[in-house]
Amino acid sequence: MRRYRHEIDNVRAHLRSLWAVIALQVLVIFALWFGWSQAPKHLTVHVPPDLRSGAAQAVGEVPEVNVYAFAFYIFQQLNRWATDGAEDYGQAIFRVSPYLSARYRAELIADMELKGKRGELAYRVRGVQEVPGHGYGEARVDVLDSASWVVWLDLELSESVKGMIVKKTYIRYPIRVKRLDIDPETNPWGLALDGFEAPGPRRLEPTEIEGHPEKDAA
Repeated sequence: MRRYRHEIDNVRAHLRSLWAVIALQVLVIFALWFGWSQAPKHLTVHVPPDLRSGAAQAVGEVPEVNVYAFAFYIFQQLNRWATDGAEDYGQAIFRVSPYLSARYRAELIADMELKGKRGELAYRVRGVQEVPGHGYGEARVDVLDSASWVVWLDLELSESVKGMIVKKTYIRYPIRVKRLDIDPETNPWGLALDGFEAPGPRRLEPTEIEGHPEKDAA
């Protein structure tokens, strides 16, 4: 009898140890589930375009070349009036509004209304393109802090009215860019244009266009 009782005690002890393991596994599963539930559903990683030498990129860190590419693309879309500036300007503002700060969007709307009253938009076609040889370089992006930059774009601005060219000039635009990572569904970049840095846009001299592409030539 003593031997059987000893075996029963062993079985009971083994069952208790199994229950302890099950309880531990339940706690681990709960901890893993809780950690998974708290993880962000959307994660934006800005990958630099040149990976020949590799890259170690922290989540949320934005390479300067990506800031430049963002500023150029959105600003070009904003200044693309395909048929009639009276309609296209407002449509462009609306189309890229997720990539504009509230302040800059208000400035653009005020500018559109002023130009409309002056008759400067009707039948006007507009577009901008990068001046050849004046693309991205380290001097093209000034880092203000971890969440704001100034991008220097050298662009050729062309405008025509009813097929007649009325403006064709080269302009340097100092554009502020800031973080705006509040709606990944409409703005996956997590960046926004924030207007012009002082003293604002200026025309490029012929010597700057031909022989001095760098921003520091200003």
